[in-house]
Amino acid sequence: MNFDQINVALVRGPPDVGKMLGGEEDKDPEAEKEKEEERQEALRQEEDERKAKHAKMEAEREAIRQGIRDKYGIKKREVAEAEAQAAMEQASEGSLTRPKKAVPSGCGDDDEEENIMATMMKYLPGPLQDMLKK
Repeated sequence: MNFDQINVALVRGPPDVGKMLGGEEDKDPEAEKEKEEERQEALRQEEDERKAKHAKMEAEREAIRQGIRDKYGIKKREVAEAEAQAAMEQASEGSLTRPKKAVPSGCGDDDEEENIMATMMKYLPGPLQDMLKK
């Protein structure tokens, strides 16, 4: 062996040096595929466990809510809304248009608006009253 051959052997090193230094390993595609499948299965299993846990917690909450509703005689929100909708439909039965909403008292009354304007005009100075009358 001459000096060049020794130098090349030292630079290259033994065959396992690359692996020890974090270099490329011989990768088996089957092993990688199998590891990925195991990881995906573990993720699915964790997700299923999480969903089951949340479903159990929601069932417990609903049982508590129902106990409160029973204690205070409160109807469930969907049931109350359904009853109100049924009452509206029954009231408008035979009508081609939807039922009109009730107008609160004091809204849209012309007489009341005129009374308010007359009261307001009393407290305005003369030039402003003249401007608003026009």
